[in-house]
Amino acid sequence: MIKHSERVADTAKSRAQVDAGDYFLETLKAGQVMRILDIEGNQAADTLFFCADDPAERYSATDTIREQGNVYLTAGSILRTTRNRPMLEIVADTCGRHDTLGGACATESNTVRYDLEKRCMHACRDSWMLAIAEHPETGLNKRDIGHNINFFMNVPVTEQGELTFADGISGAGKYVEFKALVDTIVLISNCPQLNNPCNAYNPTPVECLTWDS
Repeated sequence: MIKHSERVADTAKSRAQVDAGDYFLETLKAGQVMRILDIEGNQAADTLFFCADDPAERYSATDTIREQGNVYLTAGSILRTTRNRPMLEIVADTCGRHDTLGGACATESNTVRYDLEKRCMHACRDSWMLAIAEHPETGLNKRDIGHNINFFMNVPVTEQGELTFADGISGAGKYVEFKALVDTIVLISNCPQLNNPCNAYNPTPVECLTWDS
């Protein structure tokens, strides 16, 4: 569902451009709103969410999909935790839908999907691991990397129940906004994937903006 935001970028509490292959880490207080802006279009922002007071409780694709009866996310979607608590609400979305099933690229998947020579190419899981290593204060470790959301990514489900990675449906200037319902750690890998044609083999920056309640 397309829903535009009334928030103005100039009033944001903070703004940060995240280059492809880089990560973004921030803790949202309950009531704060974050926007992820797809600057040039058809980029993928692979995102993990953790409850700040207990990171063992985190975003759950299983609970979210079950409760909303839809594998895609858009305005009005409530993201739920592994304890089935409401965690975040998508309050604005100009893309239309976002993927919950495709997972994140890794050196292993680069090898399986593309070529043995692609194994050492940078991947989203590398970005998350770097973020965890550089920010021990979060209390996160490798075991905490679980379900993620691929904002802006187009992953249709076929009639046979298979996943396909299709051309992006986002465009330059499109965005998604979500409101924290509890204090939430947000960890984004702006995907560096060079082997998937969905971004025209050209990963690009995104921008993250945050507003107080």
